[in-house]
Amino acid sequence: METAQFRLHADIEQRHWWFVARRMIIRDLLAASLPAAADRLVVDIGCGTGANLASLASDYRCLGVDSSPEAVSLAQQRFPAVEFRTGQAPEVIGTAWPDVRAVLLMDVLEHVAEDHAMFASIWQAAPKSCLFVVTVPADPRLWSPHDEAFGHFRRYTSDRLIDLWRALSAQTLLVSYFNARLLPLIRWARRLARFKGRAGGQAGTDFRMPARWINSLLTRVFYGESRHLLAVLSGRRPRGYRAGASLVAVLRKTSGTSQN
Repeated sequence: METAQFRLHADIEQRHWWFVARRMIIRDLLAASLPAAADRLVVDIGCGTGANLASLASDYRCLGVDSSPEAVSLAQQRFPAVEFRTGQAPEVIGTAWPDVRAVLLMDVLEHVAEDHAMFASIWQAAPKSCLFVVTVPADPRLWSPHDEAFGHFRRYTSDRLIDLWRALSAQTLLVSYFNARLLPLIRWARRLARFKGRAGGQAGTDFRMPARWINSLLTRVFYGESRHLLAVLSGRRPRGYRAGASLVAVLRKTSGTSQN
């Protein structure tokens, strides 16, 4: 990501339907898997400009890390009560690793050429029983100028995502597509962008603030998927959504360094 995309995130991520609904869904999944407690450390790797992690700060001890000094600077300015560090994971987390109870990787892995190597290094550093919550953009057929503007290397299928931990000691609690209800609209927008050769929003992306009532409606539609995902996570439903613009996974590390 470049300066324009970071500044766009900082400007709209607390209001735009996609950011808001995704953040609420992740909060629900995390709360269902790791009940809130002030001493439970949640690390957001690739935290960007900070709003996702800041939304958890009243319930958990939080640490955000990002390789971009610009992103971390924006996060620190906007959320001074939350700790943010600049550097590469897992090294930048350092001596805090034994205390980590959950790792968030929210739309991060698609930015990394060697995603298997990055995921494995973070997994190895995490303590036993650590929870991982992972989101990625889904469906290679949705590739468009939006992905190029953000420096994506790929969009994932569910099999491609699962490959990241297939050889690791992981308990898979949830793997599902999401942003499924709005998929027909997203497909149409991506086809239009490919036809025009440019994205329809700001800074070379698809992100643009819609009218307030439209933004509110889209937030409710997207966030409405949370109930289905929670039912899959709890075992009350056998499977998640079969298609969507994104994928979400919740995992637990079943072997490795014991927690202190």
